[in-house]
Amino acid sequence: MAEGGAFLERFEEAEREVLAPLRFAVVVGRFYEDLARRLEAGADAGFALAGVSADKVEHHSVPGAYELPFAAKALAEAGRVAGVACLGVVIRGETEHFDFVCAESARGIQDVQLASGVPCAFGVITCDNMEQALARSGGDKRDQGRNAALTVARMALLKRQLA
Repeated sequence: MAEGGAFLERFEEAEREVLAPLRFAVVVGRFYEDLARRLEAGADAGFALAGVSADKVEHHSVPGAYELPFAAKALAEAGRVAGVACLGVVIRGETEHFDFVCAESARGIQDVQLASGVPCAFGVITCDNMEQALARSGGDKRDQGRNAALTVARMALLKRQLA
């Protein structure tokens, strides 16, 4: 049995060469500033693993997860990036607000990538508490920032292979 995440994490030299000249974007909801910084660091590490240098990754901020689709759409329409890693954290509260924010941010990001043809990864942590959020933004294989960057890189490769 193959190790989990191997496809996502292992890039052949030829794949890294395809990705190296491309520009990517990271958009992060800053509602939880400390978690936003952790997610951004994970995304940077993921792009580096894929062979994308830091100077090829734009960073943009929005207030929260709900605003991620608008930013992804603006970036996709600008035409200068091969993919957008959308990052944020939504922690369940006492009202239904959590459900609306999670569903609409996910739907919006998916709509953007399908309409634009620019890969957009849903790197939003949707969890019940801060402990879960910290576990998914900590730099290991469960890090949503890292995995969103790796996913966007993989999808950018696929798009180029099919073109």
